Amino acid sequence: ALVLVLMAGTFAACGNNSTGNSTADPTATSAPEATSAPDATSAPEATSAPDSTSDTAEVKTIKVMFDGTVFTEANGRDAFETALEAVISERAGYPVDLEIIQPDHSSYYDSVSQTFAGDKSTWPDVVLLGAAYYASYANSGVLKDISADYESSDVKASGRITSQSIIDALYIDGSLYGIAPTRGNGCITYVKQEWLDACGLTAPTTYDEYTNMLAAFSEKYGTYAVTSAGIVNAEAPYINYLPEFFQDAYPDFRQTADGTWVDGFTEDAMYAALDRLTEAYDEGWLDPECITNGTKDCRNKFFEGYTCGVFTYWAGTWAYTLATNLEGKGLDSTLVALPPIAEVGKYIERQPTVWGITSACENPDTVFDLFFETMLDGAAGQMLWTYGVEGVHWSTEGGDYVTNPGTENEKTTTFAEGEFHGLVNLETQAGFYTKNHIDRILSIASFIDESVGFSIDDRAKASAEIFDANSTMAPVIVSNEVMNQYQSEIMSFRIQLVNNVVTGEKSIDDAMAEYTATYGDKIQMILDSLNN
Repeated sequence: ALVLVLMAGTFAACGNNSTGNSTADPTATSAPEATSAPDATSAPEATSAPDSTSDTAEVKTIKVMFDGTVFTEANGRDAFETALEAVISERAGYPVDLEIIQPDHSSYYDSVSQTFAGDKSTWPDVVLLGAAYYASYANSGVLKDISADYESSDVKASGRITSQSIIDALYIDGSLYGIAPTRGNGCITYVKQEWLDACGLTAPTTYDEYTNMLAAFSEKYGTYAVTSAGIVNAEAPYINYLPEFFQDAYPDFRQTADGTWVDGFTEDAMYAALDRLTEAYDEGWLDPECITNGTKDCRNKFFEGYTCGVFTYWAGTWAYTLATNLEGKGLDSTLVALPPIAEVGKYIERQPTVWGITSACENPDTVFDLFFETMLDGAAGQMLWTYGVEGVHWSTEGGDYVTNPGTENEKTTTFAEGEFHGLVNLETQAGFYTKNHIDRILSIASFIDESVGFSIDDRAKASAEIFDANSTMAPVIVSNEVMNQYQSEIMSFRIQLVNNVVTGEKSIDDAMAEYTATYGDKIQMILDSLNN
Protein backbone atom coordinates (compact mmCIF):
# COMPACT_ATOMS: atom_id res chain seq x y z
CA ALA A 1 0.00 0.00 0.00
CA LEU A 2 1.11 3.55 -0.70
CA VAL A 3 1.44 5.57 2.48
CA LEU A 4 2.05 9.18 3.38
CA VAL A 5 3.82 9.20 6.72
CA LEU A 6 2.42 11.88 9.02
CA MET A 7 3.94 13.55 12.05
CA ALA A 8 1.88 13.25 15.21
CA GLY A 9 0.07 16.16 16.75
CA THR A 10 -0.18 18.29 13.60
CA PHE A 11 -3.72 17.79 12.41
CA ALA A 12 -6.52 20.25 11.98
CA ALA A 13 -9.78 20.15 10.10
CA CYS A 14 -9.13 20.20 6.37
CA GLY A 15 -10.38 23.46 4.94
CA ASN A 16 -11.95 24.11 1.58
CA ASN A 17 -8.55 25.27 0.39
CA SER A 18 -3.33 26.15 -5.27
CA THR A 19 -2.07 25.65 -8.20
CA GLY A 20 -4.97 26.50 -7.41
CA ASN A 21 -1.77 26.12 -6.90
CA SER A 22 -0.07 26.24 -8.60
CA THR A 23 2.17 26.48 -11.14
CA ALA A 24 1.64 22.81 -11.30
CA ASP A 25 0.83 20.39 -14.09
CA PRO A 26 -2.66 18.94 -13.40
CA THR A 27 -1.56 15.31 -13.74
CA ALA A 28 -0.64 12.30 -11.69
CA THR A 29 0.68 8.82 -12.39
CA SER A 30 -2.09 6.87 -10.77
CA ALA A 31 -5.79 7.28 -10.32
CA PRO A 32 -6.99 8.97 -7.15
CA GLU A 33 -9.42 7.21 -4.89
CA ALA A 34 -12.82 7.68 -6.47
CA THR A 35 -16.47 7.50 -5.64
CA SER A 36 -19.29 6.40 -7.83
CA ALA A 37 -21.15 9.05 -9.73
CA PRO A 38 -24.72 8.45 -8.59
CA ASP A 39 -27.15 7.95 -11.45
CA ALA A 40 -24.99 9.93 -13.83
CA THR A 41 -22.21 9.44 -16.30
CA SER A 42 -21.58 13.07 -17.14
CA ALA A 43 -21.13 16.43 -15.48
CA PRO A 44 -24.10 18.15 -13.86
CA GLU A 45 -26.26 19.98 -16.34
CA ALA A 46 -25.64 23.70 -16.67
CA THR A 47 -29.33 24.28 -16.20
CA SER A 48 -29.03 23.14 -12.58
CA ALA A 49 -27.23 26.39 -11.81
CA PRO A 50 -29.29 29.46 -10.90
CA ASP A 51 -30.94 30.87 -14.01
CA SER A 52 -30.75 34.62 -13.73
CA THR A 53 -28.64 35.87 -16.61
CA SER A 54 -28.06 39.60 -16.42
CA ASP A 55 -29.83 41.91 -18.83
CA THR A 56 -26.61 43.16 -20.42
CA ALA A 57 -25.16 43.80 -23.86
CA GLU A 58 -24.34 40.80 -26.03
CA VAL A 59 -20.73 39.61 -26.16
CA LYS A 60 -19.85 37.31 -29.03
CA THR A 61 -16.13 36.86 -28.21
CA ILE A 62 -14.26 36.76 -24.91
CA LYS A 63 -10.48 37.02 -25.12
CA VAL A 64 -8.88 35.17 -22.17
CA MET A 65 -5.23 35.06 -21.06
CA PHE A 66 -4.00 32.42 -18.62
CA ASP A 67 -0.98 30.32 -17.69
CA GLY A 68 -0.22 26.59 -17.54
CA THR A 69 -2.40 25.99 -14.49
CA VAL A 70 -5.20 25.59 -17.04
CA PHE A 71 -5.01 22.66 -19.46
CA THR A 72 -2.42 23.30 -22.15
CA GLU A 73 -2.87 22.49 -25.82
CA ALA A 74 -0.99 19.21 -25.35
CA ASN A 75 -3.35 18.30 -22.52
CA GLY A 76 -6.67 18.71 -24.28
CA ARG A 77 -7.16 22.48 -24.10
CA ASP A 78 -9.07 22.52 -27.39
CA ALA A 79 -11.66 20.12 -25.99
CA PHE A 80 -11.87 22.19 -22.79
CA GLU A 81 -12.35 25.36 -24.83
CA THR A 82 -15.12 23.82 -26.92
CA ALA A 83 -16.96 22.49 -23.87
CA LEU A 84 -16.63 25.77 -21.98
CA GLU A 85 -17.91 27.71 -24.99
CA ALA A 86 -20.97 25.47 -24.99
CA VAL A 87 -21.69 26.17 -21.30
CA ILE A 88 -21.14 29.92 -21.71
CA SER A 89 -23.24 30.00 -24.88
CA GLU A 90 -26.09 28.19 -23.14
CA ARG A 91 -26.08 30.82 -20.41
CA ALA A 92 -25.89 33.65 -22.96
CA GLY A 93 -28.59 32.26 -25.21
CA TYR A 94 -26.39 32.80 -28.28
CA PRO A 95 -23.02 31.51 -29.54
CA VAL A 96 -19.97 32.86 -27.66
CA ASP A 97 -16.43 32.25 -28.86
CA LEU A 98 -13.44 32.06 -26.52
CA GLU A 99 -10.17 33.42 -27.85
CA ILE A 100 -7.43 31.90 -25.69
CA ILE A 101 -3.98 33.35 -25.11
CA GLN A 102 -1.74 30.91 -23.22
CA PRO A 103 1.97 31.80 -23.19
CA ASP A 104 4.58 29.34 -22.00
CA HIS A 105 4.10 28.84 -18.27
CA SER A 106 7.68 29.70 -17.29
CA SER A 107 7.58 33.07 -19.07
CA TYR A 108 3.93 33.88 -18.43
CA TYR A 109 4.44 37.10 -16.49
CA ASP A 110 6.93 38.40 -19.03
CA SER A 111 4.15 38.00 -21.60
CA VAL A 112 1.62 39.65 -19.27
CA SER A 113 3.88 42.65 -18.74
CA GLN A 114 4.57 42.98 -22.45
CA THR A 115 0.87 42.71 -23.25
CA PHE A 116 -0.21 45.49 -20.89
CA ALA A 117 2.69 47.68 -21.98
CA GLY A 118 1.42 47.41 -25.56
CA ASP A 119 -1.54 48.70 -27.53
CA LYS A 120 -4.80 48.40 -25.57
CA SER A 121 -6.52 46.86 -28.57
CA THR A 122 -4.39 43.75 -28.03
CA TRP A 123 -5.32 43.31 -24.37
CA PRO A 124 -7.43 40.36 -23.26
CA ASP A 125 -10.88 40.82 -21.75
CA VAL A 126 -10.04 38.47 -18.87
CA VAL A 127 -6.61 37.75 -17.40
CA LEU A 128 -5.19 35.48 -14.68
CA LEU A 129 -2.78 37.29 -12.34
CA GLY A 130 -0.60 36.57 -9.33
CA ALA A 131 -1.32 38.64 -6.25
CA ALA A 132 1.40 41.24 -6.82
CA TYR A 133 0.27 41.82 -10.39
CA TYR A 134 -3.35 41.97 -9.30
CA ALA A 135 -2.66 44.76 -6.80
CA SER A 136 -0.45 46.67 -9.21
CA TYR A 137 -2.79 46.44 -12.20
CA ALA A 138 -5.84 47.25 -10.10
CA ASN A 139 -4.11 50.35 -8.80
CA SER A 140 -2.95 51.47 -12.23
CA GLY A 141 -6.35 51.15 -13.95
CA VAL A 142 -5.67 48.03 -16.00
CA LEU A 143 -8.46 46.14 -14.20
CA LYS A 144 -12.15 46.97 -13.96
CA ASP A 145 -13.98 47.39 -10.66
CA ILE A 146 -16.33 44.37 -10.53
CA SER A 147 -17.69 44.99 -7.03
CA ALA A 148 -21.29 45.51 -8.15
CA ASP A 149 -21.17 42.46 -10.43
CA TYR A 150 -20.00 40.18 -7.63
CA GLU A 151 -22.34 41.57 -4.98
CA SER A 152 -25.35 40.94 -7.24
CA SER A 153 -24.05 37.67 -8.67
CA ASP A 154 -25.77 34.31 -8.72
CA VAL A 155 -22.76 32.63 -7.16
CA LYS A 156 -22.76 34.89 -4.11
CA ALA A 157 -26.51 34.54 -3.71
CA SER A 158 -26.27 30.75 -4.02
CA GLY A 159 -24.79 30.25 -0.56
CA ARG A 160 -22.13 27.93 -2.02
CA ILE A 161 -19.18 30.25 -1.29
CA THR A 162 -17.27 28.43 1.43
CA SER A 163 -14.34 30.85 1.71
CA GLN A 164 -15.82 34.34 1.49
CA SER A 165 -12.73 35.65 3.33
CA ILE A 166 -10.68 34.96 0.20
CA ILE A 167 -12.90 37.29 -1.83
CA ASP A 168 -13.06 39.85 0.98
CA ALA A 169 -9.25 40.04 1.03
CA LEU A 170 -9.23 41.06 -2.64
CA TYR A 171 -11.01 44.35 -2.02
CA ILE A 172 -8.70 47.35 -2.51
CA ASP A 173 -9.91 50.61 -1.01
CA GLY A 174 -13.45 49.24 -1.02
CA SER A 175 -13.43 47.98 -4.60
CA LEU A 176 -13.12 44.46 -6.00
CA TYR A 177 -11.06 43.96 -9.15
CA GLY A 178 -10.95 40.19 -9.44
CA ILE A 179 -12.15 36.77 -8.33
CA ALA A 180 -9.98 34.02 -6.85
CA PRO A 181 -11.74 30.66 -7.35
CA THR A 182 -9.39 28.92 -4.91
CA ARG A 183 -7.29 29.59 -1.87
CA GLY A 184 -3.65 30.42 -2.53
CA ASN A 185 -2.25 27.27 -0.92
CA GLY A 186 1.43 26.94 -0.14
CA CYS A 187 4.39 24.60 -0.04
CA ILE A 188 5.27 21.88 2.45
CA THR A 189 8.51 19.90 2.65
CA TYR A 190 8.41 16.28 1.48
CA VAL A 191 11.15 13.80 2.44
CA LYS A 192 11.61 10.31 1.04
CA GLN A 193 11.07 7.78 3.83
CA GLU A 194 13.41 5.32 2.11
CA TRP A 195 16.29 7.81 2.46
CA LEU A 196 15.54 8.41 6.14
CA ASP A 197 15.49 4.68 6.79
CA ALA A 198 18.73 4.12 4.88
CA CYS A 199 20.46 6.74 7.03
CA GLY A 200 18.89 5.61 10.29
CA LEU A 201 17.14 8.96 10.76
CA THR A 202 13.75 10.21 11.83
CA ALA A 203 12.03 13.26 10.38
CA PRO A 204 13.76 16.50 11.48
CA THR A 205 12.09 18.98 13.82
CA THR A 206 14.89 21.58 14.14
CA TYR A 207 17.35 23.22 11.76
CA ASP A 208 20.29 21.23 13.18
CA GLU A 209 18.40 18.00 12.60
CA TYR A 210 17.43 19.20 9.12
CA THR A 211 21.03 19.97 8.06
CA ASN A 212 22.26 16.73 9.66
CA MET A 213 19.73 14.93 7.47
CA LEU A 214 20.92 16.76 4.34
CA ALA A 215 24.54 15.94 5.13
CA ALA A 216 23.69 12.28 5.71
CA PHE A 217 21.73 12.07 2.47
CA SER A 218 24.57 13.65 0.46
CA GLU A 219 27.14 11.31 1.98
CA LYS A 220 24.99 8.20 1.56
CA TYR A 221 23.97 8.79 -2.05
CA GLY A 222 26.83 10.97 -3.35
CA THR A 223 24.50 13.69 -4.54
CA TYR A 224 22.81 16.86 -3.41
CA ALA A 225 19.97 16.31 -0.94
CA VAL A 226 17.45 19.06 -1.71
CA THR A 227 16.32 20.70 -4.95
CA SER A 228 14.41 23.91 -5.56
CA ALA A 229 13.07 26.05 -8.38
CA GLY A 230 15.13 29.17 -7.70
CA ILE A 231 16.37 30.52 -4.38
CA VAL A 232 14.27 33.67 -4.22
CA ASN A 233 11.34 33.64 -6.63
CA ALA A 234 9.89 36.60 -8.50
CA GLU A 235 6.36 35.99 -7.21
CA ALA A 236 5.26 36.33 -3.57
CA PRO A 237 5.83 34.76 -1.13
CA TYR A 238 9.29 34.51 -2.75
CA ILE A 239 10.82 31.97 -0.30
CA ASN A 240 8.32 29.12 -0.36
CA TYR A 241 10.65 26.54 -1.98
CA LEU A 242 13.42 26.74 0.67
CA PRO A 243 11.68 27.63 3.94
CA GLU A 244 14.14 25.86 6.24
CA PHE A 245 16.96 28.17 5.12
CA PHE A 246 15.00 31.42 5.10
CA GLN A 247 13.18 30.85 8.42
CA ASP A 248 12.09 34.35 9.59
CA ALA A 249 13.72 36.23 6.70
CA TYR A 250 11.48 37.87 4.10
CA PRO A 251 13.19 39.56 1.13
CA ASP A 252 10.61 42.24 0.42
CA PHE A 253 8.89 45.21 2.02
CA ARG A 254 6.92 44.08 5.07
CA GLN A 255 4.98 45.64 7.90
CA THR A 256 6.23 45.18 11.48
CA ALA A 257 4.01 44.57 14.50
CA ASP A 258 3.80 48.32 15.22
CA GLY A 259 2.62 49.05 11.66
CA THR A 260 5.91 50.40 10.33
CA TRP A 261 7.00 49.35 6.86
CA VAL A 262 10.59 48.12 6.51
CA ASP A 263 12.73 46.55 3.81
CA GLY A 264 13.05 42.93 4.88
CA PHE A 265 15.90 42.39 2.46
CA THR A 266 18.29 44.43 4.64
CA GLU A 267 17.26 43.01 8.01
CA ASP A 268 19.56 40.81 10.11
CA ALA A 269 17.31 37.82 9.41
CA MET A 270 18.19 38.05 5.72
CA TYR A 271 21.91 38.08 6.45
CA ALA A 272 21.47 34.92 8.53
CA ALA A 273 19.43 33.27 5.77
CA LEU A 274 22.14 34.02 3.21
CA ASP A 275 24.72 32.43 5.53
CA ARG A 276 22.63 29.26 5.76
CA LEU A 277 22.01 29.10 2.02
CA THR A 278 25.69 29.67 1.22
CA GLU A 279 26.70 26.84 3.56
CA ALA A 280 24.16 24.50 1.94
CA TYR A 281 25.45 25.36 -1.53
CA ASP A 282 29.13 25.05 -0.54
CA GLU A 283 28.56 21.74 1.24
CA GLY A 284 26.79 20.29 -1.79
CA TRP A 285 23.49 19.78 0.02
CA LEU A 286 21.63 22.15 -2.31
CA ASP A 287 21.10 21.37 -5.99
CA PRO A 288 23.82 23.32 -7.87
CA GLU A 289 21.26 24.03 -10.60
CA CYS A 290 18.73 25.50 -8.17
CA ILE A 291 19.11 28.97 -9.69
CA THR A 292 18.11 27.86 -13.19
CA ASN A 293 15.65 25.10 -12.31
CA GLY A 294 12.00 25.38 -13.23
CA THR A 295 9.42 23.54 -11.15
CA LYS A 296 9.20 20.77 -13.75
CA ASP A 297 12.98 20.30 -13.60
CA CYS A 298 12.74 19.85 -9.83
CA ARG A 299 9.90 17.38 -10.05
CA ASN A 300 11.80 15.30 -12.59
CA LYS A 301 14.89 15.27 -10.37
CA PHE A 302 12.82 14.17 -7.38
CA PHE A 303 11.41 11.34 -9.49
CA GLU A 304 14.87 10.19 -10.67
CA GLY A 305 15.91 7.38 -8.36
CA TYR A 306 18.57 8.60 -5.95
CA THR A 307 19.13 12.13 -7.22
CA CYS A 308 17.61 14.00 -4.27
CA GLY A 309 15.54 13.13 -1.25
CA VAL A 310 13.99 16.44 -0.16
CA PHE A 311 11.64 18.67 -2.11
CA THR A 312 9.43 21.49 -0.86
CA TYR A 313 6.34 21.69 -3.05
CA TRP A 314 2.61 22.33 -2.95
CA ALA A 315 0.48 20.89 -0.18
CA GLY A 316 -2.65 18.88 -0.85
CA THR A 317 -3.12 17.21 -4.22
CA TRP A 318 0.59 17.27 -4.98
CA ALA A 319 1.31 14.90 -2.07
CA TYR A 320 -0.64 12.31 -4.03
CA THR A 321 0.89 13.30 -7.36
CA LEU A 322 4.49 13.16 -6.13
CA ALA A 323 3.97 9.76 -4.54
CA THR A 324 2.31 8.24 -7.56
CA ASN A 325 4.94 9.62 -9.93
CA LEU A 326 7.59 7.89 -7.82
CA GLU A 327 5.58 4.69 -7.98
CA GLY A 328 5.34 5.09 -11.74
CA LYS A 329 9.14 5.09 -11.87
CA GLY A 330 9.25 1.86 -9.87
CA LEU A 331 10.54 3.68 -6.76
CA ASP A 332 9.51 3.68 -3.12
CA SER A 333 6.68 6.18 -2.94
CA THR A 334 6.40 6.68 0.82
CA LEU A 335 6.83 10.36 1.66
CA VAL A 336 7.02 12.20 4.94
CA ALA A 337 5.11 15.48 4.82
CA LEU A 338 7.00 17.56 7.39
CA PRO A 339 5.40 20.03 9.74
CA PRO A 340 7.61 23.15 9.70
CA ILE A 341 10.80 22.83 11.74
CA ALA A 342 10.93 24.87 14.94
CA GLU A 343 12.91 27.76 13.43
CA VAL A 344 10.42 28.14 10.57
CA GLY A 345 7.38 28.03 12.84
CA LYS A 346 4.82 28.42 10.07
CA TYR A 347 4.76 27.68 6.36
CA ILE A 348 3.56 30.57 4.21
CA GLU A 349 0.29 30.47 2.29
CA ARG A 350 0.54 32.61 -0.77
CA GLN A 351 -2.06 35.17 -1.72
CA PRO A 352 -4.29 33.48 -4.34
CA THR A 353 -4.05 34.01 -8.06
CA VAL A 354 -6.87 36.20 -9.32
CA TRP A 355 -8.96 36.44 -12.47
CA GLY A 356 -9.67 40.02 -13.48
CA ILE A 357 -11.55 41.83 -16.23
CA THR A 358 -9.41 44.42 -17.99
CA SER A 359 -10.34 47.99 -18.78
CA ALA A 360 -10.11 47.07 -22.47
CA CYS A 361 -13.23 44.92 -22.12
CA GLU A 362 -16.15 46.72 -23.76
CA ASN A 363 -18.93 44.90 -21.88
CA PRO A 364 -17.51 43.88 -18.48
CA ASP A 365 -20.90 43.19 -16.89
CA THR A 366 -21.75 40.63 -19.55
CA VAL A 367 -18.28 39.10 -19.43
CA PHE A 368 -18.56 38.74 -15.66
CA ASP A 369 -21.94 37.08 -16.04
CA LEU A 370 -20.80 34.64 -18.71
CA PHE A 371 -17.26 33.87 -17.56
CA PHE A 372 -17.27 34.02 -13.76
CA GLU A 373 -20.82 32.84 -13.17
CA THR A 374 -20.07 29.66 -15.16
CA MET A 375 -16.64 29.13 -13.58
CA LEU A 376 -18.27 28.86 -10.14
CA ASP A 377 -21.76 27.68 -11.11
CA GLY A 378 -21.55 24.52 -9.01
CA ALA A 379 -22.52 22.57 -12.10
CA ALA A 380 -21.24 21.99 -15.65
CA GLY A 381 -19.00 25.07 -15.82
CA GLN A 382 -17.31 24.48 -12.48
CA MET A 383 -16.94 20.82 -13.43
CA LEU A 384 -14.93 21.84 -16.50
CA TRP A 385 -12.66 24.15 -14.51
CA THR A 386 -12.17 21.50 -11.82
CA TYR A 387 -11.87 18.22 -13.73
CA GLY A 388 -12.00 19.00 -17.45
CA VAL A 389 -13.98 17.31 -20.19
CA GLU A 390 -15.75 13.98 -19.95
CA GLY A 391 -14.17 11.48 -22.33
CA VAL A 392 -10.97 13.54 -22.55
CA HIS A 393 -9.88 14.20 -18.96
CA TRP A 394 -12.27 12.04 -16.92
CA SER A 395 -14.84 9.30 -17.31
CA THR A 396 -17.22 7.03 -15.42
CA GLU A 397 -16.79 4.18 -17.89
CA GLY A 398 -15.40 1.00 -16.42
CA GLY A 399 -12.52 -0.93 -17.91
CA ASP A 400 -8.76 -1.28 -18.03
CA TYR A 401 -6.57 1.79 -18.55
CA VAL A 402 -2.85 1.58 -19.32
CA THR A 403 -0.21 4.09 -18.23
CA ASN A 404 3.42 4.18 -19.40
CA PRO A 405 2.56 1.85 -22.31
CA GLY A 406 5.46 -0.05 -23.84
CA THR A 407 7.87 0.74 -20.98
CA GLU A 408 9.14 -1.20 -17.98
CA ASN A 409 6.75 0.88 -15.86
CA GLU A 410 3.65 -0.04 -17.85
CA LYS A 411 0.70 -0.48 -15.53
CA THR A 412 -2.95 -1.39 -16.01
CA THR A 413 -5.55 0.18 -13.72
CA THR A 414 -9.08 -1.17 -13.63
CA PHE A 415 -12.11 0.99 -12.87
CA ALA A 416 -15.62 -0.18 -12.19
CA GLU A 417 -18.53 0.99 -14.30
CA GLY A 418 -19.90 4.22 -12.83
CA GLU A 419 -16.69 4.99 -10.92
CA PHE A 420 -15.46 8.55 -11.49
CA HIS A 421 -11.83 8.49 -12.60
CA GLY A 422 -9.28 10.55 -14.49
CA LEU A 423 -8.20 9.49 -17.96
CA VAL A 424 -4.63 8.85 -19.04
CA ASN A 425 -2.56 12.00 -19.54
CA LEU A 426 -2.60 12.89 -23.24
CA GLU A 427 0.86 14.46 -23.24
CA THR A 428 2.93 12.01 -21.23
CA GLN A 429 0.84 8.81 -21.01
CA ALA A 430 2.48 8.52 -17.58
CA GLY A 431 -0.52 8.97 -15.36
CA PHE A 432 -4.12 10.05 -14.93
CA TYR A 433 -5.52 13.56 -14.85
CA THR A 434 -6.51 14.72 -11.37
CA LYS A 435 -7.61 18.31 -11.93
CA ASN A 436 -7.78 21.31 -14.20
CA HIS A 437 -7.33 24.88 -12.88
CA ILE A 438 -9.45 24.51 -9.74
CA ASP A 439 -8.16 22.06 -7.14
CA ARG A 440 -11.19 20.60 -5.35
CA ILE A 441 -9.35 20.81 -2.01
CA LEU A 442 -8.72 24.54 -2.51
CA SER A 443 -11.97 25.67 -4.12
CA ILE A 444 -13.89 28.58 -2.55
CA ALA A 445 -17.25 27.30 -3.85
CA SER A 446 -18.97 23.95 -3.41
CA PHE A 447 -20.76 21.96 -6.08
CA ILE A 448 -24.55 21.82 -6.10
CA ASP A 449 -24.13 18.04 -5.99
CA GLU A 450 -21.11 17.46 -3.74
CA SER A 451 -21.00 13.74 -4.61
CA VAL A 452 -19.59 14.37 -8.10
CA GLY A 453 -15.90 13.94 -8.84
CA PHE A 454 -13.08 12.28 -6.97
CA SER A 455 -13.07 11.67 -3.29
CA ILE A 456 -9.99 13.26 -1.75
CA ASP A 457 -6.98 10.94 -1.58
CA ASP A 458 -5.79 10.29 2.00
CA ARG A 459 -2.26 11.50 1.24
CA ALA A 460 -3.53 14.71 -0.29
CA LYS A 461 -5.92 15.27 2.59
CA ALA A 462 -3.22 14.64 5.19
CA SER A 463 -0.77 17.00 3.49
CA ALA A 464 -3.42 19.71 3.32
CA GLU A 465 -4.28 19.21 6.99
CA ILE A 466 -0.65 19.56 8.07
CA PHE A 467 -0.26 22.69 5.98
CA ASP A 468 -3.50 24.27 7.17
CA ALA A 469 -2.60 23.63 10.81
CA ASN A 470 0.91 25.05 10.42
CA SER A 471 0.68 27.98 8.00
CA THR A 472 0.15 31.71 7.96
CA MET A 473 -0.90 34.01 5.14
CA ALA A 474 1.88 35.76 3.23
CA PRO A 475 2.29 39.48 3.95
CA VAL A 476 -0.32 41.60 2.23
CA ILE A 477 0.85 42.92 -1.10
CA VAL A 478 0.39 46.66 -1.34
CA SER A 479 0.44 48.89 -4.35
CA ASN A 480 0.84 52.59 -4.90
CA GLU A 481 2.33 54.76 -7.61
CA VAL A 482 5.86 54.59 -6.24
CA MET A 483 5.71 50.82 -5.71
CA ASN A 484 4.37 50.31 -9.20
CA GLN A 485 7.26 52.27 -10.65
CA TYR A 486 10.14 50.54 -8.90
CA GLN A 487 9.11 47.30 -7.21
CA SER A 488 9.66 44.95 -10.16
CA GLU A 489 13.22 46.08 -10.90
CA ILE A 490 14.13 46.11 -7.20
CA MET A 491 12.87 42.54 -6.77
CA SER A 492 14.82 41.40 -9.82
CA PHE A 493 17.98 42.97 -8.39
CA ARG A 494 17.42 41.27 -5.03
CA ILE A 495 17.15 37.89 -6.77
CA GLN A 496 20.34 38.56 -8.72
CA LEU A 497 22.24 39.50 -5.56
CA VAL A 498 21.02 36.44 -3.65
CA ASN A 499 22.15 34.21 -6.50
CA ASN A 500 25.54 35.96 -6.54
CA VAL A 501 26.01 35.49 -2.80
CA VAL A 502 24.92 31.86 -2.63
CA THR A 503 27.17 30.82 -5.52
CA GLY A 504 30.15 32.68 -4.07
CA GLU A 505 30.42 35.46 -6.64
CA LYS A 506 29.89 38.17 -3.99
CA SER A 507 30.16 38.40 -0.23
CA ILE A 508 27.04 39.28 1.71
CA ASP A 509 28.49 42.65 2.72
CA ASP A 510 29.48 43.52 -0.85
CA ALA A 511 26.05 42.52 -2.15
CA MET A 512 24.25 44.62 0.44
CA ALA A 513 26.51 47.59 -0.25
CA GLU A 514 25.73 47.27 -3.96
CA TYR A 515 22.02 47.04 -3.17
CA THR A 516 22.09 50.25 -1.15
CA ALA A 517 24.23 52.08 -3.68
CA THR A 518 22.02 51.08 -6.60
CA TYR A 519 18.54 51.32 -5.11
CA GLY A 520 18.84 53.02 -1.73
CA ASP A 521 17.14 56.22 -2.82
CA LYS A 522 14.24 54.40 -4.50
CA ILE A 523 13.83 52.06 -1.55
CA GLN A 524 13.58 55.05 0.76
CA MET A 525 10.99 56.61 -1.54
CA ILE A 526 8.90 53.43 -1.33
CA LEU A 527 9.21 53.24 2.45
CA ASP A 528 8.25 56.91 2.77
CA SER A 529 5.19 56.34 0.57
CA LEU A 530 4.13 53.33 2.65
CA ASN A 531 4.72 54.94 6.05
CA ASN A 532 3.07 58.29 5.29
